[in-house]
Amino acid sequence: MAADEKAKAKAEQAKGKTKETAGRTVGNERMTAEGRADQVKGDARQAKEKIKDVFRD
Repeated sequence: MAADEKAKAKAEQAKGKTKETAGRTVGNERMTAEGRADQVKGDARQAKEKIKDVFRD
């Protein structure tokens, strides 16, 4: 299950980066902001999984 959550975190970060880049390219501030938000969600999910890993060992 942890590997699945880590993969989701990486995917969310990648999706956010892509959306942010696309938003900047076309000059769409809303898309850029949504991309940043997706990246933050992915970062938070990844941090949560790292904390869980520390307490598992």
